[in-house]
Amino acid sequence: MALPTLISQVLNGIAFGMLLFLLAAGLSLMFGLMGVVNLAHGAYFMVGGYAGLSVLDATGSFLLAILAGGAAGAFLGFLTERFLMRRVYALRGHESILLTFALSLVLSDLSLFLWTGTPRWVEPPAFLDHSLTLFGISYPAYRLAIILIGLLIFAGLYWFQERTIWGAVVRAGVDNKEMATGIGINVPLVFTMVFSLGAFLAGFGGFVGAPILGLHIELGVEIIMLALAVVIVGGIGNLPGCLATCLLLGLSDTLGKVLWPDYASLTIYLVVVIVLLVKPSGLFTGGR
Repeated sequence: MALPTLISQVLNGIAFGMLLFLLAAGLSLMFGLMGVVNLAHGAYFMVGGYAGLSVLDATGSFLLAILAGGAAGAFLGFLTERFLMRRVYALRGHESILLTFALSLVLSDLSLFLWTGTPRWVEPPAFLDHSLTLFGISYPAYRLAIILIGLLIFAGLYWFQERTIWGAVVRAGVDNKEMATGIGINVPLVFTMVFSLGAFLAGFGGFVGAPILGLHIELGVEIIMLALAVVIVGGIGNLPGCLATCLLLGLSDTLGKVLWPDYASLTIYLVVVIVLLVKPSGLFTGGR
């Protein structure tokens, strides 16, 4: 592989990894902080993309469309946590998995009704619809913007989780719900906020990724499988591990499509299998 091609594909892998991070970060927070496996998370990604597309068609504003995608995801996350998940928290079994899987099917059918099954593509905004010269190659500015957005969101989430009082409140509510309630923390409100934040990131990523991934009804199912792979490999609730894993899987997918096109769909899951065999608890956890 020629060096310019290699550089271009590595950047493609990083950009794809950042899109995965926008989805998987929210899922990792829900899973790590709340113990919830939300299989409807991929549907939030898809609905956010379609909602943003509708706003873009109506207003012509890419910024409003991004905000609409995130808002659609957050709204669905709020409804899911407030009216569905609260009924199964105490059960701590497979109920949340079955419930959110059923919800993902409902959202897919609703999206099919609202937006039909025709695949759609979104053009990047005009100010990013060009190429920049980087490392001696011409590379799309929009993909570079996605890389920057992903890094900024990682920094913001890490700061929120580790350096703010709200992050401490969230961790306290998860570690000891009864004690947190006893000192005046509104634990149900905290859980709703975390769930809505994760869903916002999914909806936001759904529209941001539309110029690269496109929009279609099966997108939610495809993307949730990748997000679960990230959580498995990176370790539950570990943001740095989540980011590193997203980059690893993004590079694996992109380079696999170039080097082994006939087996490209296997490259990501091959990494997952190897990690499960070597370190079942995930690459970025202390235990084995």
